[in-house]
Amino acid sequence: MNLEEFDYELPEGLIAAFPSREREKSRLLVLRRKSGEMIHSIFSDLDEFLDAGDLLVLNDTKVFPARLRGKKESGGKVEVLLLERFPNATRSLWIALIDAAKKPRVGSRLVFGDRMTAQVIGDVGRGRFGLEFDHGGDFFEQLENLGEPPLPPYVKRRRATEPLDWQRYQTVYAARTGAVAAPTAGFHFTPELFATLEAKGIERALLTLHVGPGTFQPVRAAEIENHRMEGERYRLSAESADKINRAKQTRRRVVAVGSTTTRALEWIALENGKVIGDEGIARLYICPGDSFRVLDGLITNFHLPGSTPLILVAAFAGLELVRHAYREAVEKQYRFYSYGDAMLIL
Repeated sequence: MNLEEFDYELPEGLIAAFPSREREKSRLLVLRRKSGEMIHSIFSDLDEFLDAGDLLVLNDTKVFPARLRGKKESGGKVEVLLLERFPNATRSLWIALIDAAKKPRVGSRLVFGDRMTAQVIGDVGRGRFGLEFDHGGDFFEQLENLGEPPLPPYVKRRRATEPLDWQRYQTVYAARTGAVAAPTAGFHFTPELFATLEAKGIERALLTLHVGPGTFQPVRAAEIENHRMEGERYRLSAESADKINRAKQTRRRVVAVGSTTTRALEWIALENGKVIGDEGIARLYICPGDSFRVLDGLITNFHLPGSTPLILVAAFAGLELVRHAYREAVEKQYRFYSYGDAMLIL
């Protein structure tokens, strides 16, 4: 399929640069795949569209303050986005994206504040470098003081990071640190909404997929099938796998919260022939024509034109129906992207 088929017109003013005042008061567009019916609601009424016995699967990854601003020894400004710590390293070794006027030299040192520096130990390509940090005290405590939440590029262009972002660019159930981008479909949930859903008999299961920068990587191939996803680390417990399998066996709906949850679930099922407790690196790119082995429903935000999450949504609901829904959302002035409103696709 051609990438142009996944483009759409979006007025600048509908891009949400700020989160909604209350998480669960975001708007909700309910889209039924079989009938094409669309219902306009609010997220706090989610329970009205789910049945007792439905199983929500949520990604409990936690975003850390992965963006650091500093300077090179020469004095030039530098911005670093930490991507992943070297596995099993005893030292503070990281893979990071570096943005600077000139490409940093291997062996050079970057300075962040008064107590943290990093030596560039290697160039691994695609703008990525190996960094070894020298820091006073606990590394993550230093990050809390020096780092910033890694807001998406389209938010960053419109405003500076604010204190509210520390709270709202995170789900209320985030538990496992490791993501450089948030699983944004989960932003709309609150403890009160979870209590309402539980009272109706709607169950929950958790998995972890540490969202990487690939979620914002544009599809550059004219034919979308030629795109390749970057790998992301995931973990699904045996307990969560059992919940999912019991739901499928008893013909109850499994509803994924977000494209990140979808990629992890469908990767596990594809690699193992079924859902099992598993961990590793997921590399699944879902596009129209692919089959879904686990999902019966999807909660998702409104995505960028030509992006991999939008292509995934089109694969699940059908491209023409998604186009229609997005036209409706624009007409009704829904808020788009990470801090925007939500869709429930059933």
